[in-house]
Amino acid sequence: MKKICFIADSIFKSAGMQRVTAVIAEELTKYYDVTIVTFEDPQQKDLKMYDLEKYPINIVFTHFPETGKWKSLLYNIYSYLYKNILPKTALTSDLYAHSSFPKQRREAVVKVLKEGQYDTIIAVNSYLSMRLATIKKDLGGVKAIGWIYNSFNAFLREGSPYLGTELKYHYGRQLQKLDETVLLYLQDSEMYYHAYGFSPFVIPNPLTIKPGLPASAKNKRFLAVGRLTPKHKGFDLLIKAFDKFAQTNQDWYLDIVGDGPEKEMLNKMIENRYLTRRVKIHPYTENIQMYYSQASVYVSSSRWKDFGLVLVQAMAHGLPVISSDLPSSKEILGDFGMYFKNGDVDELAKRLEDATYMEWQKKSDEAIMLAQRFDVKVIAEQWKTLIESDGQRKRKG
Repeated sequence: MKKICFIADSIFKSAGMQRVTAVIAEELTKYYDVTIVTFEDPQQKDLKMYDLEKYPINIVFTHFPETGKWKSLLYNIYSYLYKNILPKTALTSDLYAHSSFPKQRREAVVKVLKEGQYDTIIAVNSYLSMRLATIKKDLGGVKAIGWIYNSFNAFLREGSPYLGTELKYHYGRQLQKLDETVLLYLQDSEMYYHAYGFSPFVIPNPLTIKPGLPASAKNKRFLAVGRLTPKHKGFDLLIKAFDKFAQTNQDWYLDIVGDGPEKEMLNKMIENRYLTRRVKIHPYTENIQMYYSQASVYVSSSRWKDFGLVLVQAMAHGLPVISSDLPSSKEILGDFGMYFKNGDVDELAKRLEDATYMEWQKKSDEAIMLAQRFDVKVIAEQWKTLIESDGQRKRKG
């Protein structure tokens, strides 16, 4: 039986990427000997999280050793030079890869990974994918796969909180050292092809929860779920649009489920518009199915996206979906979605109104059918195909 390893910053946290990693790792235990290497404190271990105790998954804890003060200073100086002054070449990129991943840390990670004698190693996120690329030649014949959760634009756009444009060349240069790179969207694979000359493998995320009771049109409730971080999910747009909608509709309500730094500001928006009776922000719960079951229409007002897992969860409960016209949303929803122009409050308010008149049951049945494409068994087969492939990627010219 082949041995595969997921290397992740964390697995024992309640977050989207951790849940997806756990669910896919669990399904792949049907075919492989599976290990998760994590950089968490061993005291965080909780195998009941994501039902990990039910599966034969090996958990290995490791950590990055400290880097000396003077070495850190030198690395920081080179980092500044690379980002702001030096030409972007293969040589300067490789030097930056080593300066941002110091020798002591590289050797520590290589030691842990070589001890596992894995056939395939999958790095869970963009940063660890670049780290894996840096040490790949030290790991022997292992198949190295980078798993990218962020969209191309979100990760590399001007002013991005992740990499930004100054590391765009470096990012592509390092990923090309891997055998494969996995993305969530076909549109992003095309962007990588145009930017870097290779087409990453596209595997969407699976549905990670067991659906609760089917939704009902009778509840007359809009629902939005997500972390309350500034601008990203567009909850401010949604509240403004609901305010316009509520001026002519007295029957429907809005529930927002999530936690984060934007919560106080959003609650003030609700209070200032006298909507406290009809709009509620609820803390996130592991029993998120309850909110999907109690809703009638799901609304995604995101300005930009990672993978829209909540869209899949909503459809699995039979919810019609209103969404901003992001290409990532359209890739998941297709013709099923009810779209509005990204950032357009008036158009979103119109979609809210349109949803109250639609043929709800037909839409609900279509939602459940579409969600079946994201069943974990279907997604695991795509991972299995990738793991068993020869790793030859399509390149330009």
